[in-house]
Amino acid sequence: MSEKIRTIDKESWNPRTSLGIKVKAGEVTTLEEVLNSGRPILESEIIDVLLPDMESQTLQIKTTQRVTDSGKRSKFRVVTVIGDKKGHVGLGVGKSDELKPAMDYAIRNAKKHMISIKTGCGSWECKCAVSHSVPSRSTGKEGSTQVVIKPAPRGLGLAANDVVKKVLSMAGVKDVWSFTQGGKNTYNTAAATMKALDNLNTLKPRAE
Repeated sequence: MSEKIRTIDKESWNPRTSLGIKVKAGEVTTLEEVLNSGRPILESEIIDVLLPDMESQTLQIKTTQRVTDSGKRSKFRVVTVIGDKKGHVGLGVGKSDELKPAMDYAIRNAKKHMISIKTGCGSWECKCAVSHSVPSRSTGKEGSTQVVIKPAPRGLGLAANDVVKKVLSMAGVKDVWSFTQGGKNTYNTAAATMKALDNLNTLKPRAE
């Protein structure tokens, strides 16, 4: 289940980067402007201001142990996807000795890796004018995992595995055919889905 992300108060934020200063001043008002500028998002607060209605969903919580001079020490590794369900989505990883900080780090990390996606209706079975699916087939690859997403008719839902479904849902995609090949690593599957979504931005529109 997704949870609403707590955001910072804009007035109390003291940005440290030129991009952050422009966002606070209202000179940059959308994520698309940030992405088109090619500047990296170095402050998670930028997303708090530009996209205040974000939600998060934890994809994986893993514990790892390492042996030290004082004995075994556990560390948490959290994979989280965030989005506003309106075409903006991010994926992040956080690590810490305690679970709550690891989850917070993952959310902040995801805010620094946001993408804006194109939605539409590219399904020959539907051909409606509603942006409920993706405009065309797209593929993303991370490690040994490959994810393919294809347009689906309105009302089908997300025909995908659980990880892909959560990423697409956070992005605001409602109907999709999808299949996954290769490894089943949670992070790789989520990252491959993100790449498939991001690749939609570089596809040329089909001729009518």
